[in-house]
Amino acid sequence: MKVSIFSDIRCPFCYVGKKKFEKALEQFGHSKDIEVEWHSFQLDPNLQSDAQIDPFEFFSKSKGVSLEQARSMHEHAKSAGKDVGIEFNFESQKISNSLRGHLLIQLAKKKGLANEMEEALFSAQFIESKNIDSEADLLEIGMSVGLTESELKEALSSEELRYAVKEDEMLARKVGVRAVPFFIFNDKYGVSGAQQPEMFLEVLEKSYSEFQQGDKGLQILGSSETCAVDGTCD
Repeated sequence: MKVSIFSDIRCPFCYVGKKKFEKALEQFGHSKDIEVEWHSFQLDPNLQSDAQIDPFEFFSKSKGVSLEQARSMHEHAKSAGKDVGIEFNFESQKISNSLRGHLLIQLAKKKGLANEMEEALFSAQFIESKNIDSEADLLEIGMSVGLTESELKEALSSEELRYAVKEDEMLARKVGVRAVPFFIFNDKYGVSGAQQPEMFLEVLEKSYSEFQQGDKGLQILGSSETCAVDGTCD
């Protein structure tokens, strides 16, 4: 059974949602029958990368909030991360456009390494303070999951992979995804946000029991912390 996940590697709650979903999957009795398909979703396609700017100052200016408010809003995400074993390092994160990171995700999908690439890119962005728009950093990240330097360099200039990113974005619009993370179970049930593992497990069990019926459609079963296209995380 397929579970489709729309996310952006610049979205802290997408990382939290990944960890919570994985906890549910560990408890699910048929986890070997679950195929996870990652889909690219850029929260801010027009973002200008600036590895030198202070991340809190950037957030303060871009969202029109005080520096104190910017730090406080990040504390909420940091707390959510600690609950699932993520030590967010927001203080040192680089302001980077995520497109080239998504190109590597699309390449990794072809190689059966999408989950590993997602994890590596999330860690690079939020823990290791790497620049996910830097070719040097992306090559290092990609090789760490088993891809070669030559195929990674080719991916970073690939029009085919850029179109694959756009196809994911078009699919997101078609099914009504407006914020991420967003999970679709068996092409039928949609779950929005970084839900608790218990919620994910409940939907896994329900959708798997109907899997052989081949039902289609989409229902939003829950809403929790997400990052929206305007860059607001709540």
